[in-house]
Amino acid sequence: QVQLVESGGGLVQAGGSLRLSCAASGRTFSMYAMGWYRQAPGKEREFVAAINRNGINTYYTDSVKGRFTISRDNAQNTVYLQMNNLKPEEMAVYYCAAGQSIAHIFAGSVDYWGLGTQVTVSS
Repeated sequence: QVQLVESGGGLVQAGGSLRLSCAASGRTFSMYAMGWYRQAPGKEREFVAAINRNGINTYYTDSVKGRFTISRDNAQNTVYLQMNNLKPEEMAVYYCAAGQSIAHIFAGSVDYWGLGTQVTVSS
């Protein structure tokens, strides 16, 4: 069993930056690929980024490439999402996800979800 707790959300102006963190419980963090999804009001949850177990490989949705960076610290059981140049349309609840691989997470085949953290981007 893995529990995921997100933090770092908040209010930021358009063009600003935020760094989200997701702390995982348990000793098996390094056995999972990790990812981030987001869900805006009235919209479906969408994939944002994912990282493999050892942190070497990453994958991003096209709209965030060059602005967002996913990383992980297996010693701290934590995955991060650095978000730069945020846009108002990226205001959403951001969810941390754990899965078997980047491909699994991208496909929505997620083993564990966090409860989410709100990101608000003012224009």
